[in-house]
Amino acid sequence: MPAPGELADATVRVAVEATFGAQAQWAKRYAELLCTAGIERGLIGPREADRIWSRHVFNCVSLASLIPHGARVVDLGAGAGLPGIPVALARPDLAMVLLEPMARRVAFLAECVATLGLSRVEVRQGRAPESLPAADVVIARAVAGLPALASMALPVRSNAELLALKGSTVASEAAELTAVGGYVAEILELTDPMGAAATVARVRRAR
Repeated sequence: MPAPGELADATVRVAVEATFGAQAQWAKRYAELLCTAGIERGLIGPREADRIWSRHVFNCVSLASLIPHGARVVDLGAGAGLPGIPVALARPDLAMVLLEPMARRVAFLAECVATLGLSRVEVRQGRAPESLPAADVVIARAVAGLPALASMALPVRSNAELLALKGSTVASEAAELTAVGGYVAEILELTDPMGAAATVARVRRAR
């Protein structure tokens, strides 16, 4: 199993079961794919294997609580599937598109979706905003600063909202976005399944 140091911890195992329920076995399989093929193909760094749950999967799944039931969701710049795949596993009611421009990442995502049996998840190769499908919510992690990300995720006629997992620069990025004009940004402080902080910028086009 991946990240034995974490999965050997009973608290982590309980959090996995509580978060993913019937999908827990597939969440574990996804973590295994990240820690094997994901590292071998250079999609995540080798040092990430020992913190794949605490730093990555649990951080990403914190977005799930912010998304309306049955929403159409796009993971923009999906990369190795973070945050889209953890969110899709925790929320099987969602219709998810993993949008990624790089072919080798698209191939990995397609393999993950097939292996995990994610029938409501579609993988598309393309860039935003040109290839961005219609959505209720766009999610992103480690893609770009908020001004650039908002322009990609929220085209002029979009009624969607952007949920972006951010780090310590979120306040300055939100200030830059406000200066650009045309957007409303809210910074949310969430708690992930292990009790760690997760910072999310929620952005909408100004009405």
